[in-house]
Amino acid sequence: MQNRIIPPSELIINEDGSIFHLHIKPEQLADTVILVGDPTRVNMVASFFDSIECDIQSREFHTITGFHKGKRISCVSHGIGTDNIDIVVTELDALKNIDFQTRCVKEHHTTLTMVRIGTSGGLQDFTPVGSYVVSKRSIGFDGMIRFYDLPKDVTDEDFESKFCEHTNWRKKLCIPYVVSADDELVSRIGEGMVMGVTISAPGFYGPQGRHVRIPLADPDLNSKIMSFDYNGEKITNYEMESSAVAGMAKLLGHKAMTVCCIIAGRVDKSMNTSYKGTMEGLVKIVLDRI
Repeated sequence: MQNRIIPPSELIINEDGSIFHLHIKPEQLADTVILVGDPTRVNMVASFFDSIECDIQSREFHTITGFHKGKRISCVSHGIGTDNIDIVVTELDALKNIDFQTRCVKEHHTTLTMVRIGTSGGLQDFTPVGSYVVSKRSIGFDGMIRFYDLPKDVTDEDFESKFCEHTNWRKKLCIPYVVSADDELVSRIGEGMVMGVTISAPGFYGPQGRHVRIPLADPDLNSKIMSFDYNGEKITNYEMESSAVAGMAKLLGHKAMTVCCIIAGRVDKSMNTSYKGTMEGLVKIVLDRI
């Protein structure tokens, strides 16, 4: 596998030497990466940098690399959904671990540290609007990483089985997968925050139990999710990317985790659309601890 030459159709490199979707070159990426969904949020994160090396935008993928208190950091936006995480994490890894000239895997593996900072909906009374929740584990409803060859230690099959049994999971849906974040990173970044289990849904409305005009296939799914308990672990929040971040990182040998600011209370039906200050507070904490 190490000597495999990756064809141009499998790893697309632009004429200027940049990776296809992100449009950044290997030398423009730091080993420490903050991931955010919104391209404009990259500017907010970078506003805390002491200096900026590069600022590149392509589609929903916005990258700024610079220095914060002497540490080189890249902030990259990934857009919405686990499908985008497949693109972003694969290309970030390639920028570090593929020789673009030979199209072969490099002999020396570079481990990236990736922290996704996002927004989320709280599913428990102890995850109210304004709280910070670390995704110690993530449950993927999307099925994306199941397209890869998964070693048994990547997902927690017992957790998956008990979750499906508790929720009477519909057979027509993708089987949920459960992935843990990097323990050391979770401990370092998440000190003083809620440690939780996060669901990554493949949509914002129906897949998260929101009913606008189309009836839900299982109107009771959220109540079953909220009541699920796995050896004392409760499901704390909904978002749309953490499972893929954790899963792809494990498959590629990187350290990764997600931490979210709760902006929607799914228990009391509350919503905070003016969350900029709370997000800035979370960004400052992560920058100081990453």
